[in-house]
Amino acid sequence: MEVLRPQLIRLGGRIYRKNPIQEQTYQHEEEDEDFYQGFMECAEEPCDAYEVVQTQQGFRCTVKAPSLLYKHIVGKRGDTRKKLEVETKTSISIPKPGQEGEIVITGQHRSGVISARTRIDVLLLTFRRKQPFTHFLAFFLNEVEVQERFLKFQEEVLEKCSMDHGVDSTIFQNPRKLHLTIGMLVLLSEQEIQQTCEMLQQCKEEFIDDISGGKPLEVEMAGIEYMNDDPGMVDVLYAKVHMKDGSNRLQELVDRVLERFQASGLIVKEWNSVKLHATVMNTLFRKDPNAEGRYNLYTADGKYIFKERESFDGRNILKLFENFYFGTLKLNSIHISQRFTVDSFGNYASCGQIDFS
Repeated sequence: MEVLRPQLIRLGGRIYRKNPIQEQTYQHEEEDEDFYQGFMECAEEPCDAYEVVQTQQGFRCTVKAPSLLYKHIVGKRGDTRKKLEVETKTSISIPKPGQEGEIVITGQHRSGVISARTRIDVLLLTFRRKQPFTHFLAFFLNEVEVQERFLKFQEEVLEKCSMDHGVDSTIFQNPRKLHLTIGMLVLLSEQEIQQTCEMLQQCKEEFIDDISGGKPLEVEMAGIEYMNDDPGMVDVLYAKVHMKDGSNRLQELVDRVLERFQASGLIVKEWNSVKLHATVMNTLFRKDPNAEGRYNLYTADGKYIFKERESFDGRNILKLFENFYFGTLKLNSIHISQRFTVDSFGNYASCGQIDFS
């Protein structure tokens, strides 16, 4: 089935098929397994998406990439780079490990340089997607009133539903970490963090100020819902967030931010719209209070993590607390939050933000 329906990857306005190959493993293979993936049909005709400069020696193109991903272009014993150079008839210069810089591609033929650039882009995208998320764009929803109402919700749920399968105090969110996620990010260098800050500022200037009117958005956090399709086997229960005035301004704002970051490649496109919600119960917290939902999928070296979870019966909770009111908030800032880090208030540490007013 993978052969008939390969994964599609969009690069520079073009779509490429990532054809699967059988991966080989070796007895003494290093942990950070590097292998060349002969995965796509590369366009040989000129591509306007890439800036290729003609020089006295031929043609030249550069690729910006965080140093953490260089090893995936080099490969074990340099095999990946050698294979790329041979197949595209180019020379590829890569900065030394730990040094930030540009990957430089040179060759006698423009088409070969473009082919090498396309393949490198796909390699970078493939391994970037295997990196664990490092940051996320979010609104903080941890105002005092909401935290107090959340603790009241937790108290009443445990009082009335603790006999239901899987319901206990370990699966509730930390009230100081209540937030609304706009999108997940993989930021692998200070330059990428700065790029994210700049793009968020551009969003503010181009459309956020118009949507918000330069004022905080007043929202309500009320009602609960579950993520999957079986209320008797729930893993994530969330509170719904909506504009107090009934408008769709919050939805429009976050969707446009998501669209802008997806277009830039900083956020991988998975959805066309943001679900306005705040997680209040998650079964991953049962074994790890610092777990962060479905986003703990890969280790730093790209190995998949399987997280076993014990679902809970949410039917009584949904019946008794369907319209539970958590409070009113004024959303005035979008934060670039760093995962697995907390500030002095116990919330996610922020490494950048924009304010509406």
